[in-house]
Amino acid sequence: MSKVEIIEGSNDKAIAEWVAQRLKAALATTPDDIAVTVPGGSTPFPIFDRLAKMPLPWHRIAIWPGDDRLVEEDHAASNVGKIRARLEPAGARIVPLAEDAQPPRFALAWLGMGADGHVASLFPNTDPRPDDRRAVRRLTPDPLPPEAPFDRVSLTIPALVDSDEIMFVIRGADKRAIFDAALKGGHDLPVARLLRAARHKVTCFC
Repeated sequence: MSKVEIIEGSNDKAIAEWVAQRLKAALATTPDDIAVTVPGGSTPFPIFDRLAKMPLPWHRIAIWPGDDRLVEEDHAASNVGKIRARLEPAGARIVPLAEDAQPPRFALAWLGMGADGHVASLFPNTDPRPDDRRAVRRLTPDPLPPEAPFDRVSLTIPALVDSDEIMFVIRGADKRAIFDAALKGGHDLPVARLLRAARHKVTCFC
């Protein structure tokens, strides 16, 4: 497991500023474009709104969803549709996730976590493996979340940890307890498996 830094009490503005600084730092290391992967769910979108207003060379940044629901982009449950609506006008290139995708190494992997310890759409029932030979998998959560009862496509643990650094944004005491237990080896939920596989810095905004 790599070093994990816990940052408590940060609001959306502070997190957006942190992400912007990390993107600038990554861009400064290469003349090429960079890629980042970002989560869906409700937590990141207010942060995206702030981030989109920041003066970044967005044309050099490709945004990959870490997972998505298998629905059309204009569906309310589509992660890529909502990401596109916020970050494409700023100039970012949005890359829809597909089963046959070949994701690059990410400058930053931004993740959320569910109360059951899932990351991306790697739910406990899907038994995600750190040695998965595939970068993307089609998965069916069981039970299906009632707010989004759809099959998913998700980056696997090897694809997510193939990044220069990882960040989490976790809200709520119940999720914080799951994350802390993962750090201490208290369970084998997907978040724990990912953290054990990570080889670069992990920052968690809690």
